[in-house]
Amino acid sequence: MKDWRSAPDGDIVCYCKGVSKASIVTAIESGNSSLNMIRKSTDACTGGNCKELNPSGKCCSPDIIELIDIYSGNGGSDKPCCSCCS
Repeated sequence: MKDWRSAPDGDIVCYCKGVSKASIVTAIESGNSSLNMIRKSTDACTGGNCKELNPSGKCCSPDIIELIDIYSGNGGSDKPCCSCCS
């Protein structure tokens, strides 16, 4: 898993929708403290091409949850899912 604490703001978290770390952090700082809220506010984790577009070949939800944990302290309340990959 990527070290999101030190990753540049421009790094892409959701490759399906092109959502950057900065966009997700801004959404978290605006009060979006769950994976579902991040989905609604940024459109991240709503695509369907994770395995094709993400260099890691996986869903972005674990990365988003890690960012929620880092920037809101609310991690652990969400479980990764692959609804974007279904």
